[in-house]
Amino acid sequence: MIRKIALLTSGGDAPGMNAAIRSVVRTAMYNNIKVLGFERGYQGLIDNSFYEMNMTSVSDIIQRGGTILKTARCESFKTKEGQKYASFILDKNEIDALVVIGGDGSFRGAWEIQKLGVKVIGIPGTIDNDVYGTEYTIGFDTAVDTVVSALNKIRDTASSHERTFVVECMGRNSGWIALTAGIAGGAEDILIPERDFSYQETAKKIKNGFNRGKAHGIIVLSEGVEKSDVFSEKLEQHLGMDVNRIVLGHIQRGGNPSSFDKILASKLGYWAVEELLKSNHGNMIGVQGNQKVLVPFKETSENKKMLDDLLYEMAEVLNL
Repeated sequence: MIRKIALLTSGGDAPGMNAAIRSVVRTAMYNNIKVLGFERGYQGLIDNSFYEMNMTSVSDIIQRGGTILKTARCESFKTKEGQKYASFILDKNEIDALVVIGGDGSFRGAWEIQKLGVKVIGIPGTIDNDVYGTEYTIGFDTAVDTVVSALNKIRDTASSHERTFVVECMGRNSGWIALTAGIAGGAEDILIPERDFSYQETAKKIKNGFNRGKAHGIIVLSEGVEKSDVFSEKLEQHLGMDVNRIVLGHIQRGGNPSSFDKILASKLGYWAVEELLKSNHGNMIGVQGNQKVLVPFKETSENKKMLDDLLYEMAEVLNL
């Protein structure tokens, strides 16, 4: 029987996490389940820092970015001793199951604590969209919209001054944000960690654009490829003209989540509680083709999510 659950957000924050928190809490309360919200991720488990959540505590948060439960990295939880102590804290508070909202690193932690007998279920929340087993993660759509909005503004200035801009996106070692935003934003070139690149080819694309009468050049660079200052300096040598650079940084994580992310987060939160009631723990709740999927933590931890080859091939054609 599930009578009391713990809830935490871990890793980098993502727009829509609050919508997922709201969905978990309200679905749990509908099923007469108490929810203890642990603050600052796994660090909150180690510190036994929590408060009981209710309808009021999740009111008026669906539109807010970030996470009301806060998040932090926790080095001690990466150790066996830390994981055992976190398990002890959950047992001490008579908690029947744990819901973790986070990315692949958070799910590796969930898998380890699951091995100790804790019932855990995961909700994928990261702007990087790099979690294996799910088509979308909470926050990705909003982050892409943020980048596209920035590209539209940058293009105005780039055209006015007839310049080339390199726009560095987040994503760690995943190119999902850069590739998707680059296509939607009409970039002249998109550089991602999953594919090789050459400065000569990028310079050629920019020169061809100017020769056809374009007044600007926009290059979207994923942070996992190379830092924009290094890349821009090398590109200038091949291009023969000045290159401006912009690092979008953490603005990609914040702000009001898109309608897509609010709905996705609400579905995943609802499904998480539903699956716990069916004893389907040890899994991440994902979505494929708009359908719910259950993916074991072992799979999310041991496998790498591959890039959509069709998107990349399409970008190569459209960027000519």
